Amino acid sequence: MNHADCCLTLVFPRSVEETIVSHLLEHPEWVDGFTINHVDGQGRNVALHSTQEQVRGRAGCVKVQLVLGCDHARALVSSLRQILHSPRIAYWITPVIEFGRFT
Repeated sequence: MNHADCCLTLVFPRSVEETIVSHLLEHPEWVDGFTINHVDGQGRNVALHSTQEQVRGRAGCVKVQLVLGCDHARALVSSLRQILHSPRIAYWITPVIEFGRFT
């Protein structure tokens, strides 16, 4: 794995969670590990499907974060874009100043 210099955050509907997680696991050349959180999304591009979501005004989403090299993050986004075409999937890449483990 190249230098861990960025954080890739993906936010997507729960309906595609298994597809995305499986894709991440299929690419150990890019992905060394990740964190998954179930979150609520709200905004202009957030579709509220269930009655509960409509009442609350928020949609159930999944947020995945990975610390990896920027080249790997871009390759991963490109590969995900090829298998999933949805305006409901958002991502952003931010710099990581430092990354390490308490070992």
